[in-house]
Amino acid sequence: MIIKLPYETRTNRSQVRSGVKRMAAGNRRGQSLVEFSVVMPILFLTVTGILTFGLAMRNFLVLTNGVNVGAQTLAMSRGQTTDPCAAAAAAVEASAPSLTPASLAFTIVINGTTYTTASCTSGAANMVQGATAQVTASYPCTMAIYGMNGLTCGLKTQSAEMIQ
Repeated sequence: MIIKLPYETRTNRSQVRSGVKRMAAGNRRGQSLVEFSVVMPILFLTVTGILTFGLAMRNFLVLTNGVNVGAQTLAMSRGQTTDPCAAAAAAVEASAPSLTPASLAFTIVINGTTYTTASCTSGAANMVQGATAQVTASYPCTMAIYGMNGLTCGLKTQSAEMIQ
């Protein structure tokens, strides 16, 4: 059995209900502001961390490209230079202009002989066709978020080519 109430009674009930809702919503006015103030610092730290990691990854890709160019230059410089290590280091620095040249550290292996500086005048004698020329470079990186030094890392990559 369904009992229907008169129209006025139904509107009165809806008005009472909406009044209750308004009163409950008035008690939670600052809730979104509190949630925003709690979540935003965490979100800012996360986004800044992602950007910092992206910059470090970019530097790694630039360093890898530079070392590949340096190894190719070293492999093709047989008989053309008296200091093949300097030619390779110059090629790395030229192909990685966004990296600080003074911060780059090189290790160059020519036909099994290792040179830890960017100059090797005696390396020209080791440039034998068919031997291996390997260039390794390292570059420091710091992942700082809002001035806090969180992580100090070192980027290192190497490339080897056959001497032409």
